[in-house]
Amino acid sequence: MDSYEKKQLIYKFILILLVVCCIVGIASFEATVYYFIHHTPDIVNVVKTSSSEKSNENIDAIAANLENFRAMIDNHFKGEIDEQKILDETLKGYVKGLGDEYSQYMTASEWEEFQSDALGNYTGIGVYISLDKNGNIVIVSPIKGTPAESAGLLSGDIIVEVDGKSVIGENTDIVSNMIKGEKGTKVNIKILRENEYKDFEIEKQDIKIYHVESRMLENHIGYIQLITFDEGCAEEFKKAYEDLKTQGAQKLILDLRNNTGGIVDESLEILDMIVPKDKTLLITKDAKDNREVTKSVSDNIIDMDIVVLVNEYSASASEILVGALKDNGEALTVGTTTYGKGVIQNVYMLSDGSVLKLTVDEYFTPNETKINKVGIEPDYVVELDESSEEDTQLNKAIEVLQQ
Repeated sequence: MDSYEKKQLIYKFILILLVVCCIVGIASFEATVYYFIHHTPDIVNVVKTSSSEKSNENIDAIAANLENFRAMIDNHFKGEIDEQKILDETLKGYVKGLGDEYSQYMTASEWEEFQSDALGNYTGIGVYISLDKNGNIVIVSPIKGTPAESAGLLSGDIIVEVDGKSVIGENTDIVSNMIKGEKGTKVNIKILRENEYKDFEIEKQDIKIYHVESRMLENHIGYIQLITFDEGCAEEFKKAYEDLKTQGAQKLILDLRNNTGGIVDESLEILDMIVPKDKTLLITKDAKDNREVTKSVSDNIIDMDIVVLVNEYSASASEILVGALKDNGEALTVGTTTYGKGVIQNVYMLSDGSVLKLTVDEYFTPNETKINKVGIEPDYVVELDESSEEDTQLNKAIEVLQQ
């Protein structure tokens, strides 16, 4: 067998694998009960789909084009060919073609990194990132005590390049993976800040994420900031509340500003502590408009006046919590309109450890108010004055609780 025949044999194997993945892969996926964090929550259900005649025709067309491409590559391309990378990038492109910013194919190694994030431990520079309304990758906030904060990255900085590669049009998961890596290595980041480009070289370090911060304010007001809805944050929230209650808290401020979401179940657990039993917390609708209602299942342990702080980066699981509290009359809200991510992804795992993250549901508040691409407007709209050291939104929340 000559070298050309070997190449063709390898190519046909990859092509067959690709076609199998695209046509029947989803139907044979094992539903994996995992969760998400930074930028996409997930309620995992076993969803099976079958290929339509139209999709089969599309796959045939893709296969024909790939065969033509490969023939030209084999005849003319001067360079090394990484067959696994070709397959991974082809599958990523196929999913990207859906035009959905939250659906994504991840390799096994990318999925492992994603799970490490969800557990609150990873190696990187320490930033929360999100997509802004224009589709740019924006830094929501640097994590306290991390290399990103020390380097001077700020909330609102738009990331335009990582290690010389443009990230315009990329999704947050891809960029997140680009700025993580081995401890002690460095990453070069170009950002856009107020019409000026700035370059940063930042060394990656082990990052520990703390989900909850709390303190007592004056006039018996407790303050809890929920930084992200990663695994274990509901339990951390409960402990913070109990500590504040012991210190004499009679009213509560819940700060969800810059909280881009995470694990939906963590958000629902917190709601279960506040909203009385059998009240609606969440309504979801799938692609066929099937409706599912999630209700609180336990007697609430928190019964005090609550004000929730939100802003344009309060998204996803944060919006689920805010919507349920508002519609059930359990809290007032202060700040600016939330992000507007009202869709849910499932995670499906292939036997090789790679996964497909796919948008399958849209969620609504208990009053069936739409969130996706709309957001939730707070009861008291208060802009944060960036030029002032005073937290005008927090001050307003305190004022509301004292009325």
